[in-house]
Amino acid sequence: MSGGPRVELQIAVDDADMLPGEADFRRWVAAALPEGNQDVSLCIRVVDEDEGRALNRDYRGKDRPTNVLSFPFEAPPGVEGDFGLGDLVLCAPMVAREAAEQGKAPLAHWAHLTVHGTLHLLGYDHINEQEAQTMEALEVEILQRLGFPNPYEEIDSTP
Repeated sequence: MSGGPRVELQIAVDDADMLPGEADFRRWVAAALPEGNQDVSLCIRVVDEDEGRALNRDYRGKDRPTNVLSFPFEAPPGVEGDFGLGDLVLCAPMVAREAAEQGKAPLAHWAHLTVHGTLHLLGYDHINEQEAQTMEALEVEILQRLGFPNPYEEIDSTP
């Protein structure tokens, strides 16, 4: 019996007090994994805007920070073994800013982006409308199971 996903958490920001704990990240990743496929490993790195921007620029050609980046592991030809799903990079200042701007609870936004990134590692994408609808519906279902609201619903901020 598996003990759930193995998550290596790397914190590369100064103010780690405002971050979810390792158990939170592990629970969110586990919720995104298919039932019966919990025996996986991945690395989650929480970064500042400078590192987030550099990674987004170097790997996606976009010279700005982004909230989450996913790097699925691909073994080189001839290399076999279990090297894990890959890496997630979450930009802490972007996550905090987006949660505030969108009127979302910070923990809910962290959960959403962790689930979103994990789904990318599993091969889901949102390049076209049909893929986006499939991925978003799965995210909503997973987040509701975790007790979080639909991240795609508009929040009415009128008094």
